[in-house]
Amino acid sequence: MPVDTHTKILATIGPASASKEQIAKLIDAGCDAFRINFSHGTYQEHKARIKIIRRLEKEKGRLISILADLQGPKLRVGDFKDNEVLLQEGQKFRLDMDSRPGDETRVCLPHKEIFEALKQGEELLVNDGYIVLRVEKCSKTFAETTVKVGGRISSHKGVNLPNTKLNISAITKKDKEDLKFALQNDVDWIGLSFVQKADDVRELKKLVDGRARVISKLEKPSAIADLENIIKESDGIMVARGDLGVECPIQVVPVLQKKIVKLCRLYARPVIIATQMLESMISNPTPTRAEVSDVATAVYDGADTVMLSAETAAGKYPVAAVKMMHSIVKQVEEDPLFFDLMSKSRNIPCEATEADAITFAASELAGVLKNVRAIVSYSSSGFTTFLTARERPSLPILALSPDIRVARQMVLVWGVKPCVNKESFKKFNHVEDCAVKYVKELGLAKSGDHIIITAGFPLNVKGRTNMLHTVYVS
Repeated sequence: MPVDTHTKILATIGPASASKEQIAKLIDAGCDAFRINFSHGTYQEHKARIKIIRRLEKEKGRLISILADLQGPKLRVGDFKDNEVLLQEGQKFRLDMDSRPGDETRVCLPHKEIFEALKQGEELLVNDGYIVLRVEKCSKTFAETTVKVGGRISSHKGVNLPNTKLNISAITKKDKEDLKFALQNDVDWIGLSFVQKADDVRELKKLVDGRARVISKLEKPSAIADLENIIKESDGIMVARGDLGVECPIQVVPVLQKKIVKLCRLYARPVIIATQMLESMISNPTPTRAEVSDVATAVYDGADTVMLSAETAAGKYPVAAVKMMHSIVKQVEEDPLFFDLMSKSRNIPCEATEADAITFAASELAGVLKNVRAIVSYSSSGFTTFLTARERPSLPILALSPDIRVARQMVLVWGVKPCVNKESFKKFNHVEDCAVKYVKELGLAKSGDHIIITAGFPLNVKGRTNMLHTVYVS
C-alpha cells in the first residue's frame, strides 16, 4: 500500500495495548512503530510484545520498527515515615545520605553524585518541578535547603537538577542488562536517556556495536549546551519535552523544539517529538484544541515522527489516540502550505558530499518533472535514505536495502516506505527493473509514470551514492 503520510507515528506499548488484537488495531489506525519502555514491565512481557509485533509484521506484509527505550539514571528521594509530608514555603529541609525514613525536616537522597556536584544557590526540583528547593549549604554528604515552592512530597519522588552537570554515566547497570536483552530480541533502535554530552552517545554506540541504531533523548539543559555534537554522534534524536520542560523554563521548550528539528534536518538525523502530545486522551475520547495544535506544529516543523506515551500505554482510548494523531498529520500534510514550508526550510551542508548533491538534486527534479510518482533510494546502510528524506520531497521515498534491520530502521524516517531487496545487481538495467517492480507492487506508480532512482556506481559498493536516474514505468 502507498505511504499514507510522510510523518510517522510511534506508539508506546503498555498494559492498555499489549494484546495482539490491540496492537493490530493500532497498526490499522496508523501506527508505524512501537516503543518498549524499559522503565516498566518485565522481560517476559517485553519479549511477548516484540513477538506479537513481528508476527503482525508478517501477517500485514509491512515492516514495523521497534524502539527499546532505556530507563537511564533515576534520581529519587528515599522513604518517608508516613509515605508523604507537606513542605511549607520558606521552611528548612535537609537532604542527606542517612537511609532512615524521612519526615518534615529531612529525607534521604541516595545519590552521592548529586552532593558532589551541588553548589550553594542552586535549585533542586522534586516531583516534576512542583516542589523547588534552594541550596543554602552543602557538602559531599548533605544539603541544607530552603523550600522555595512547597507542596506534598512522597516516597521515591524524582529529583531534577536543571543547572547542575552530574558526573554520572547515562548508562546504568540496569540499562546494560536491558540493552543486552533488547539486542537479543530483534529491536531496531535503542533510546538513550539522561544524555548530557556527546560522550554519553559514544559510550552507548560502543556497547551496541552496530546491532541497532541509537536515539538520544534530549531532556537536560546540559544536552542543549552540546547539542550539535550530540546530534552528529547520534543516529536519531528524541525531543523528550516532559523532562526538558521541567529542567528548562517551560516557555523555552517550543523554541528548543524548532531549533532541534532544524539541526536534525541539517545533519540528516530523524527526529521524534515526544511527551504529552495528546495527554488528555489518557482519560478522554477526544483531545483539547491546544493538543491538536501541538501535534500539528510538530508536523509543520518537519519532525520525522510524533510519539504517543501514556496515551497508548495506559490510557482508556489507545486506538482512538492513534486515529486522532493520524488524522491531524494527514490534515496538515494536505495543506498546500506544508510542502511550501518544507521547501523553504531546507538546509544545505557547508561541506556537501556527492551524496548530499545527488539527494538534493533528486528532490529538485521531483518538483520539476511531470508524472514522477516516487524516489527510489538504494542503500545498504540507510544513510542515503536519511539524506533523501532530509530534503522533504513531496513524493514518497521507496528505500530498498538488502538488510532487514536497516529497512526496519527506515520506518521512523520521514516519507520513507522501506523494503528488503537482497538482489545483487550486475547491470544498471537490473536496478531499473527492480525499482519498477517494487513501485508497481506497492501502488506507488503505474504504467506511464516516471520514478527517480538514486544509487551508487560501481554497483553493490557501499558508500557510493553518486548517480541520479529517471525511469519510465512501462
